[in-house]
Amino acid sequence: MLYKRSSQLFAEAEKVIPGGVNSPVRAFKAVGGTPIFVKSAKGAYLYDEDGNRLIDYINSWGPMILGHAYEPVVHAVIEKAKLGTSFGMPTELETQIAALAVAMVPNIDKIRFVNSGTEACMSAVRLARGFTKKDKIIKFAGCYHGHSDSFLIQAGSGAITFGSPNSPGVTAGTAKDTLLARYNDLENVATLIDANKNEIAAIIVEPVAGNMGCIPPNKGFLEGLRQLCTDNGILLIFDEVMTGFRLAAGGVQELLHVTADIVCFGKVIGGGLPVGAFAARAEIMNYLAPLGPVYQAGTLSGNPLAMAAGLAMLQALNSDRTIFKRLEEKTAYLAAGIDKVLKANDVTFTINTVGSMISVHFDAAPVVDFQTAANGDNETFKKFFHGLLQEGIYIAPSAYETWFITDALTYADLDFTIQAIAKVSKTF
Repeated sequence: MLYKRSSQLFAEAEKVIPGGVNSPVRAFKAVGGTPIFVKSAKGAYLYDEDGNRLIDYINSWGPMILGHAYEPVVHAVIEKAKLGTSFGMPTELETQIAALAVAMVPNIDKIRFVNSGTEACMSAVRLARGFTKKDKIIKFAGCYHGHSDSFLIQAGSGAITFGSPNSPGVTAGTAKDTLLARYNDLENVATLIDANKNEIAAIIVEPVAGNMGCIPPNKGFLEGLRQLCTDNGILLIFDEVMTGFRLAAGGVQELLHVTADIVCFGKVIGGGLPVGAFAARAEIMNYLAPLGPVYQAGTLSGNPLAMAAGLAMLQALNSDRTIFKRLEEKTAYLAAGIDKVLKANDVTFTINTVGSMISVHFDAAPVVDFQTAANGDNETFKKFFHGLLQEGIYIAPSAYETWFITDALTYADLDFTIQAIAKVSKTF
């Protein structure tokens, strides 16, 4: 496939946009080459500016669980836009989507909408600090919770890809209040808690990690975090920006039967528009202004177009919960096919899956945390990425990203992908 027009557009973008992209993970710095510029998308496919069709496995990094340009979402946005695009005043629509989200997700009474997953996680931590009157938080190496200062301490995803997990611009004062733990290591977390008695407001975690590839929690890990938090007066925050409304209607809390104190959402909850949210039981949420002392605001929070898209998406997922089973089955089918062809070509690899999330790691050892994810063979990944791109398949341009399966993918698409991987892996 040729990408001449994309190359031209990237050269133009570099003149006026830092790095030519508005989010670093879109760049091809980790894999080399030029980013693909998209013209349109429908269902499971992207159509780029050069006229190529690509099977899409990033799906806008997760939101397009039912496929691109999903008709009910498109219709909802168009009809709402006719009535006005922003008011800065309350609308009935905000209450409707809030009520539905609260009904779908276990253990939450109230929810507040913001404009991104970053904003949701940032606000959740502020709320936890205000509620507990403590300053420190624990996060996990390789987990990414957005680009707020508190989280850019050995963050995952793009921060790993670019080799700068501790970003300049984050002050020492901010960094000292963020304690770094190892994912899937309860003993390490307990040690941090013991060393910082009565100082820790919250533990924030991706309950299923997606920013160092897909990494499931070990058996007992989330349950252990829940108990440590309960025993020590610490709030447990689940960052379900990726997993919320994707792995189950009620997210990981429903899937694995572990309750968090605060839950953060994004991606699916916006139906593809810029939306985030955070939610908790009423006792905690009532600490937010205007009821309580913890201030959080947003001019475009609850934007009617975003709320319309999100409501249409949640209504679809709530009305047909067999979607989640179908997605899991498609993911398992893809994983089994990849496993078979990579073994046939003597490739060293590990595959992780949870529900509709999957990642291929080019290392034989189990991938359970940041360190084991970092042991993967990036040179092989580069060949894998570009080989698939030439076959008409788009995966994330980083070894540290999960793939997202959409219900729009057919088994013919999955078979094509498996056959392409068989072809590409022969060149390693």
